Parts: sequence; C-alpha cells; structure tokens
Amino acid sequence: MSAAETVRDGSVHDGLVKDRSVHDGSVRDGPVRERTPARRAAAAWHADPYVRALHAGRGPLFLRRTDGWMLPLDVERWCADADAADRTVLRRCQGPALDIGCGPGRLVAALALRGRPCLGIDVSQAAVARTVRAGGPALCRSVFEPLPGEGRWGTALLIDGNIGIGGDPQALLARVAQLIAPEGLLLVEAATVDVDERVRVRVDDGRGDVGTAFPWARVGVPALLHHARAVGWNPVEQWTARDRSFVSLRRTPPPPRSATER
Repeated sequence: MSAAETVRDGSVHDGLVKDRSVHDGSVRDGPVRERTPARRAAAAWHADPYVRALHAGRGPLFLRRTDGWMLPLDVERWCADADAADRTVLRRCQGPALDIGCGPGRLVAALALRGRPCLGIDVSQAAVARTVRAGGPALCRSVFEPLPGEGRWGTALLIDGNIGIGGDPQALLARVAQLIAPEGLLLVEAATVDVDERVRVRVDDGRGDVGTAFPWARVGVPALLHHARAVGWNPVEQWTARDRSFVSLRRTPPPPRSATER
C-alpha cells in the first residue's frame, strides 16, 4: 500500500494526519480559514500568473523585487517528476516527511510512491490539487497555521527556495522546530550564491501580469547556517547536486540538567 493510499477518512495510518480536510485522497481547504497574516501573505500565490503557470506546467514566471530585479522560477522542473538532485534529498528522509511549500507536489508524490508516510502543505489550492492528482497527500495550509502531527514529523523539507517563506528565515526555522520530532531532520535547499536578503516581491509572468506584493527571503549556505544556529539548529551535512545546494540540520539538544534541577 502506498503512502498516498493510506490517506483515508482524514488520517494517515501512522497517526500523524487526522485532519478531516484530507479524505480519500482529495483535498479541501481545511478548517483553518481565519484571515491571519499568513493567509494574507498567501494570497499572492493565488494570483493568476502563478495559477496559470501551474495549470500549464511551464513558465515564464518570476519573483520580481521592488527594484525591478527578477528571480526566475523553475516551473517546468517543479511540475516534472523528481530529478537526480531531488532524489539526493528523498534518500535522506527519515520517518514521516512534511514538505513545506510543496508546490505541484513532485517530492510528495515521489515519497508516496516509495511508501513513506508524508504530507505536503501549500497555500495555493492549485498547487495542492496538482499534488493530489500526482498521488501525494496534501493540505492547503500555511506553515504558520496549525498543522497535523506537530512535534512528530521525522523529516521536514524546505526545498526550491522555501526557506524564504514569510521573509524571515529565523522565524520559519523556529516554527519548523515545533513541527518535527526532537530527533527529526530538516532538509533545506539554499541559494547557490552567498546572499542574505529580505525583500518584498511579486509573482510576475514577465508579460505585465503581476500578483500582490509579499515578503520573501533568499539565503545562501553561510547565511542559512548563521540563521539556523541562532535558533538552535546544528548542521549535519552539506552537499550539492546538479548545481543546487542543500543542507541538513538537527535541533541542538538541550544541556543536561544539573542535580539541583532534577
């Protein structure tokens, strides 16, 4: 039985997912609908340029800064099957895996095919629907909203630049620490250049159609390690694959209690 097939009646069989917004492999928007800051920021990923690109399975699509500089988004790779670089990430997953910002779901689908319990979350309903069609369980949810299985995920993924979610890497890393198990693993893709920036961007198709502005961040490996250590993560491994840079992290164990504290 695949991991995708274990999603039934709102639960994953390992007990992590018990959310009624997941039922028989379908996805609805879930019970968390309040207009939180996370929801307001998420509105940009419902903008027509992004939705149209996902439906087409291709770009062009960019994140456009206020100064006009544009970061190309690799929509074609996101909508394809997991590639060799992705598989270096998948091989390192331990236990149930949570893909944060799963997009169209290639990693969740690949994990489900391997029989690993998994869940993708994304603020875009179009992305979530595509993930489910690809065979992966997913919820339309922000990482900053309540999530199934908090504190019990074996692995969390922040791939394809998703360390930028929310525009504050330290806040995101602190939130992920609440989601994974004490010995859990965080796998992060960093920018291939030495950068540490927090900006406001818009989704832009390069042809004049743009979404609303939202906060984003880009960090290279040195900046990622700095932010990770600041909120209690330790680096485990660094590697590159197909010109992409990855880091694995674990939480810093708390210091042993003294005899007077016991």
